[in-house]
Amino acid sequence: MRYGGSRKKPVPLGLLLFLCATFTGIGLLVLTLRSVDPSPPADLPTQFDLRNSSSGDRDHDAALADAPKIASPTCATVEEMGEVFRGGFLEESLRVRRIIQRHFALNGASTVRELPPEQFCTQGFVLGKSSEAGFGNEMYKMLTAAALSIMLNRSLIIGQTRGKYPFGDYISYSNLTFTLKEVKHLWRKNDCVKKYKRQLVMRIDDFEKPAKTDALCGNWRNWDQPIIWFQGTTDAVGAQFFLKNVHSEMRSAASELFGKPGSLQSRPNVFGELMRVLISPSKDVEEAVNWVLDGAGEPDITLHMRMLMNRSVRAVQAALNCIRKAMHNLQLRSKPRVVVVSDTPSLVKSIKPNISEFAEVLHFDYKAYRGNVSSKANGLPSIDFRVKDWGPAPRWVAFVDFFLASRAKLAVVSGAHRRVGTTYAQLVAALAAANSIGENSTKSEFSFLSSFHSNLLAEGLKLQVGWGHIWNRFAGPLSCQGQSNQCAFTPLLPPAWWDGLWQSPLLRDIHRLEQYGIQLSGLGTVEENQLLSNCSSRKSTVKTVTFI
Repeated sequence: MRYGGSRKKPVPLGLLLFLCATFTGIGLLVLTLRSVDPSPPADLPTQFDLRNSSSGDRDHDAALADAPKIASPTCATVEEMGEVFRGGFLEESLRVRRIIQRHFALNGASTVRELPPEQFCTQGFVLGKSSEAGFGNEMYKMLTAAALSIMLNRSLIIGQTRGKYPFGDYISYSNLTFTLKEVKHLWRKNDCVKKYKRQLVMRIDDFEKPAKTDALCGNWRNWDQPIIWFQGTTDAVGAQFFLKNVHSEMRSAASELFGKPGSLQSRPNVFGELMRVLISPSKDVEEAVNWVLDGAGEPDITLHMRMLMNRSVRAVQAALNCIRKAMHNLQLRSKPRVVVVSDTPSLVKSIKPNISEFAEVLHFDYKAYRGNVSSKANGLPSIDFRVKDWGPAPRWVAFVDFFLASRAKLAVVSGAHRRVGTTYAQLVAALAAANSIGENSTKSEFSFLSSFHSNLLAEGLKLQVGWGHIWNRFAGPLSCQGQSNQCAFTPLLPPAWWDGLWQSPLLRDIHRLEQYGIQLSGLGTVEENQLLSNCSSRKSTVKTVTFI
């Protein structure tokens, strides 16, 4: 007896395989779509609703902080790259502090102005001159001049405009420096031109003109002009170009100050130590800072958020996790005091309730402050087209924020919508670190941390294209793509070259170095013979200005 009726035709093997592949693809697509993070809200809320996720992540973040980071054979995450910057700056920074002290003891204004005429007229100077544009870039111009004065064993001049120091209403400058007006007066008083046949001439080298600068090819220690102006050095890079100068004297002088470019684990906090000696807040700014602190002592941690008027919740979430990582690393037992500064004032108000869950929040409410620094007569002029870049607050607020943020004892966290570790954040961390160590310190707990949200790292560090941004020298092919949120230890001295582990250049940086006569490999190695050949064949141009 037969059961079941007629016999069915078998399904072709090719069709079966096609159906299996189709359903598998659909399943994977569904899983992928479910795993993608939802887009952030378009509007910045009055308070970020992050409590569920942030509190739930604390134990997880603490575990990650202690977990060993193993780099891929071909790339590294930002946290893996940053492990080399965990501590290690103390000994070298104190060494450089002593160099700075010796230099200004010999070449400071109080010593040099008392020299007899025959010695004064042979003295050399370096001019540090800036406009009143962005604070970070302009401060680096003066700090570069200070570093160069040490490398060349010259005195430092801070340039004035119509008798005023740059940002002079908000910054007080050390009496270790000269003004150009005083140098001219002393040149005449000591009869340097007639009696010693030495005119007061300034030689100008423009770093922003690659084909003309002598940063790599010239032996500046042999230049005989009384004044040198190294122009256009708007970040930490210009002064460190001398680390690759073709003359051994210049390389040695630069290495003595900045350390070896490949020794990332123990480079000194040069610019922080220079700021510690050369600048301080004006009386009015100091009063505003003390108004915020309200007699309760120094803050523990600073959070700097560079948002460019953007409303990124992801950036905020990453920054909150980074603060908690700093707290875990420091093993703080009590509620820390956290200073929050940002170019976007509305963000400070929105993030304050979230940080208040685990820390005491301090910030400068400039609208509520009635001190002298807030008077309109004292203010820098606002520049409308810069509002998105610098923020809507009056420009003087940036100086109160800077000196308030640099009072942090233990850590500075740099977070951003896009630009992590800008020059402003670099200088905040550098000054805070310098302030945190005493002359006889044997250890330091201070750390500088960079907070990246995952969207910034979809293509690794490729978006960190700013020439002076702190992670630019790690932005090439050795940076892993598709990274999760990162909270990475960060160098206090931004590297200018690509000699360290996991450093690699972007293609645009390779092309930029070509303009300076440097052939850079894909991994950042400088072709030294080619540089020597370029320096030998190039025509040197000397630009000077005669004052007397």
